[in-house]
Amino acid sequence: MTGAIADRGDFVKSALPWVLALISGILVGICFPPFEYLHLSWLPWVALAPLCWALWVSPRPVSLKLWTRRAFLLGWLCGTLSFLISLFWITTVTGPGWILLSLVVGLYHGLWGLFAGLVLRSVGEGKDPSQAWLGNLRNLVVALLAAAAWVAVEWLRGTLFSGFGWNPLGVALRNCIPLIQITSITGTAGLTFLCVLGSTITAITVERLRREIRSGRPRPHVDFFATIFLVVLLFGYGVKKISIHPPASISLKVAGIQGNVPVYDYWDVKCEGRIMESYLSGSRKALAADPDLVVWPEAATPRPLLMDEIIFNQVKDLASGTQADFLIGSVNYEQEPRGDHNAAILLTEHAASAQIYNKVHLVPFGEYVPFRHGFPLFSWIVGNKVPYDFDPGKGPALLNLSVKPIKLGPLICFEDTLGDLTRRSAKLGAQLLMTLTNDGWFEHSVATRQHLANAQLRTVETGLPMVRVADTGISCVIDRFGRIRQELRGKDGSPFIEGILQADVQVPLTPEPTFYTLHGDLFAHACLALTIAASLASFLSSRRRSLKGV
Repeated sequence: MTGAIADRGDFVKSALPWVLALISGILVGICFPPFEYLHLSWLPWVALAPLCWALWVSPRPVSLKLWTRRAFLLGWLCGTLSFLISLFWITTVTGPGWILLSLVVGLYHGLWGLFAGLVLRSVGEGKDPSQAWLGNLRNLVVALLAAAAWVAVEWLRGTLFSGFGWNPLGVALRNCIPLIQITSITGTAGLTFLCVLGSTITAITVERLRREIRSGRPRPHVDFFATIFLVVLLFGYGVKKISIHPPASISLKVAGIQGNVPVYDYWDVKCEGRIMESYLSGSRKALAADPDLVVWPEAATPRPLLMDEIIFNQVKDLASGTQADFLIGSVNYEQEPRGDHNAAILLTEHAASAQIYNKVHLVPFGEYVPFRHGFPLFSWIVGNKVPYDFDPGKGPALLNLSVKPIKLGPLICFEDTLGDLTRRSAKLGAQLLMTLTNDGWFEHSVATRQHLANAQLRTVETGLPMVRVADTGISCVIDRFGRIRQELRGKDGSPFIEGILQADVQVPLTPEPTFYTLHGDLFAHACLALTIAASLASFLSSRRRSLKGV
């Protein structure tokens, strides 16, 4: 009987770290839409605490090899599960792709688990086991390094192999408007840093209290209160920033035409006339309000605008009766240098002049198939869903309105989730960010809400307002503080409607570049450098100890 109880106890001890990793995976996964209805605004601050406890407090195997493997797998398990939850909308396109992508991007969390288990655990435990996790300074070092390492792996995830930076943990704080103002300095990485710092300090504080209660020697928790003070300080910075008198601005009347056209209709020749009539009739209604700019979403025209005489003349006839400029998403074919582009085309002066922005960051397996010819398996898996590849544009560009002295920073589709690309548009001198998108690929899923959640932070990072116009999805206006000011929705609250977003946008005349606009992901780079330095220091220290042992 005693042996059976002991066996059950051993099983619980061995299973507990994996259960805690699973819990953290679930908690991280539900930090993002569609789980706002749970009203768990505190969740990002503690989501990783169970994983930290599993890596830092649970019994460690004697074998370094076994512990290295376990630390990596615990992080990988947490990351994979979190992505399986938050990226479930990918199943509207591909089920196997959803699983494979989650497994791959979860590897980055495995790297963090490796760092936390090998490097940070030894720092927290120190040389005296009786004093493990009881030192304020040592605990703060562990928490700060853990936060820096998470930022580092998220930056790598968004950069390597064309990058997949979707849903960094900091996005979970998007509705805390005062706190997110720090992103004008640090980028979204700063919010991620705070979330992980909160989780790590929570895990450390729980373990520290357990040890102090057992020993009967409570101590001041300077590490915990220092973390609280930092968050309050940054919150106060945000409150002050929001209250500052706004800069001089100019009003721009925008009419965004949301066609709500099923995505596969664009490939059906029989639907071309209906699609064009949808956008033409919507534009005629919008022009009654005398807008300065009429916007059609990404790839709105069923054939290339500048190459198809019938479609171009339809738009030109529309523009001839108004002073408004037209910004239209369409395919753009160029001869020199040859290229097929997903483009935003600005028609000014009654469509007599055209300015073009060719999309820079293409979506793998959406707008091109990596290694289509060198590795045919990818092409076979995708099938006819991506029949040909688009070519990337040369870089960010500005589009100059003729009706008012305003420079647009155009973004297409998921480009408004990319901090570095967006800030390069701002650095060129953009006054207004303009996103043309079509979230119809993922039907009426939560993808469109997650897309908006990621895009909100671009406005704070650059200090510029944004107008988003979708074929279907969420067409809206976001101010420079990340607040959604106006949104196109039906009577039932659904964003998946055919309609017109009529908005009066206040555009700064001479926007002051933010620190992030000027210097980009400097904070994330510093976190990466710090993580590498800590890893090297730990490796050299362990090597010296092993040599002394010999």
